[in-house]
Amino acid sequence: MSRNRHIIHTAKVISVIFSPFYFPIVAFIPLLFLSYLRYTPWFFRFYVLALVYLLTIAAPRLGIYLYRKVNGWTHHQMGERERRFVPYIISIVSYAVLLYFMYDMCMPRYTFRIILCALIIQILCAICNIFFKVSMHAAASGATIGILIAFSFYFHFNPIIAIAAAILINGLVCTSRLVLLQHKLLDTTLGTLIGIVCGFLCIILF
Repeated sequence: MSRNRHIIHTAKVISVIFSPFYFPIVAFIPLLFLSYLRYTPWFFRFYVLALVYLLTIAAPRLGIYLYRKVNGWTHHQMGERERRFVPYIISIVSYAVLLYFMYDMCMPRYTFRIILCALIIQILCAICNIFFKVSMHAAASGATIGILIAFSFYFHFNPIIAIAAAILINGLVCTSRLVLLQHKLLDTTLGTLIGIVCGFLCIILF
């Protein structure tokens, strides 16, 4: 029993650390501070990070929390497929607003593409949710793999170590969702495939 508790606790920690909400801001930190954008004024970089945080983490989480509380559902009950449509809509609207701001700010195309990728993934997962419960955790971690592969072409670097780490994280994330009984193998597999394909194509094509 103690061993099972440790496994479940570890799965919960992994699910929280690699929440899909954190995908955009984790991607933006190295882009703003390691790419040529590091030469922009510091207040501009922190303004962009604050905007990304507000519209991809704070606003969606607050909206979903209020929606759950109004309906009197627990966090686990909120995870049922039929109850995920409104949270998807809240997140999609927030990301669309962020996309508008980034376009208006004339941000570099590769930063714009990351938000576009996250938005398209959410729309596809929302459509798939009509039929079965696709894992957004798996989609977000899968998108990291696709984006790394695409950026290796875009910036001409060897991505092997980074991709290996991203695949390991994806495996941990998918396993944690299965351990917590939040998803089935089909849900995590499809989520991963959606993430990889969207991540790659959004960087390469747009």
